[in-house]
Amino acid sequence: MHATVKWVDGAQFIGESGSGHSVVMDGPPDHGGRNLGVRPMEMLLLGLGGCSSFDVMSILTKARQAVTDCRVELEAERAEGVPSPFTKIHMQFIVTGKDLKEPQVKRAVELSATKYCSASIMLEAGGVEITHSYEIRSPD
Repeated sequence: MHATVKWVDGAQFIGESGSGHSVVMDGPPDHGGRNLGVRPMEMLLLGLGGCSSFDVMSILTKARQAVTDCRVELEAERAEGVPSPFTKIHMQFIVTGKDLKEPQVKRAVELSATKYCSASIMLEAGGVEITHSYEIRSPD
């Protein structure tokens, strides 16, 4: 895996993944940025959500669950001072579909958390407390 991050100006950077996709990162004005992109720590949180969501959807698809929507809402707490790493993250999965089986959704979230999500497992090994919950909704 490879990535490049290039400084643009102020607190703005362009990150390019090895697969050729780019993203803008920027800081707030009080840190020399212009608020034109996500913050780097937000990127880390988004990466965690994407990694775990990928697993959950893969598991539910293999279990032949008719998912029509899946999102995860993440709430994070950070330590005071500098550095200010994440200390706690809560991930709330909201899975929508027709006749979804609660044990399958629960299993998918648990397997992602304990076995498959590299980002989650790495952050927990670094001392971040990560909790998970889920809600099942029927399509409107």
